[in-house]
Amino acid sequence: MSIKLYNFDTSGHAHRIRLMLSFLELEYDCHDVNLGAGEHKSDAFLAMNPFGHVPVLEDDGVTIYDSTAILVYLAKKYDTTGKWLPANPLKAAQVQQWLSAASGEIAFGPAAARLVTVFGADRDHEKAKALAHAFFKPLNAILADREFLTGSEITIADVAGYSYIAHAPEGDVDLEPYANIRAWLGRIENQPGFVPMTSTPVALVA
Repeated sequence: MSIKLYNFDTSGHAHRIRLMLSFLELEYDCHDVNLGAGEHKSDAFLAMNPFGHVPVLEDDGVTIYDSTAILVYLAKKYDTTGKWLPANPLKAAQVQQWLSAASGEIAFGPAAARLVTVFGADRDHEKAKALAHAFFKPLNAILADREFLTGSEITIADVAGYSYIAHAPEGDVDLEPYANIRAWLGRIENQPGFVPMTSTPVALVA
């Protein structure tokens, strides 16, 4: 087995994969992509991901991009418990609902708000914060009677949601009103193999 992750430390998308690799106790080589130098737009990188985004995963000759796709791949290939991506049709669909939220409400809400404050992205910060709170209010209610997003067991849905929600305060989105969300984050952080995401932004030219 030879796994290589093309990574950027303060990317929530990349952190999802580092987190999942750790939960699955998989060894891997980590290559930090120099975004400041434009490495993600180089011919070599674009050959792996034509959209020029991290993360990218290489695994014994297979190359996969998009963090949610990588989560599905890792769960299907390496999970021996069956819990991370359940085979049951209903449970699998429930996981997919949250993967869609990770690419929708989370991406346009807390992730976008953080892009503005941490990376200086040209986004509508107030709109992103409003979208984040509009998502967090029902999410907080949903988590009132369950431990994880789809029920009593952690799945890749929780991994996909964790990074940008946990770091929402970096985007000036306060989590204090959402006790159930904060408790859910704590349960993920208490899982064996949890690894945190870098909070202090690394220089893009590093």
